[in-house]
Amino acid sequence: MIAYVEGKVAYKDPAYAIIDVNGLGYEIRISLQTYTSLPEEGNRCKLVTYLNIREDAHILYGFWSTDEKKLFLDLTGISGIGPSTALVMLSSLSSSEIRQGIVDEDLRLIQSIKGIGSKTAQRVILELKDKMRKDTLSSTGVKTPESSSNVLRSEALAALVTLGIPKATAEKSVDVIIKREGVGITVEQLIKLALR
Repeated sequence: MIAYVEGKVAYKDPAYAIIDVNGLGYEIRISLQTYTSLPEEGNRCKLVTYLNIREDAHILYGFWSTDEKKLFLDLTGISGIGPSTALVMLSSLSSSEIRQGIVDEDLRLIQSIKGIGSKTAQRVILELKDKMRKDTLSSTGVKTPESSSNVLRSEALAALVTLGIPKATAEKSVDVIIKREGVGITVEQLIKLALR
């Protein structure tokens, strides 16, 4: 995977930018948030990236901040929202507005984004509200107790989703295994059992 691209801005457009890295130009899809943060052409920048591999194309998505990339990945993890739709969402509202809308369960705000219907907006809120509330609590300095089973669970889930297992299936499988085996199990063992 390509974690980030650092180089000179060769070209920038509201939909994509070309970053010149030692004579090699990377075409990177970006949101309006990233576009407004990018320096003028000829100046250096660093974009955090996500490579989406499809049958017909390899598309590189770039973000000015890791926070924006994290939200992009959270959104694309929801059934019915692909990378293009997630990019439209990040172009329509700022990351903080989207997060606040999800936490406040503001259906009208999420639905106001082009291409997001009522059912998709409800799904976004339903699937992400707890995660966003937890992230908001930890970013405001309120410590949430994180037991070893939570760390174990989240590491295993991240690995399984990366391997292509649907998030809902992975969660169900991991929860059953942790309940059966207890917290004495290692992440590696948990992943192996979940893949069976």
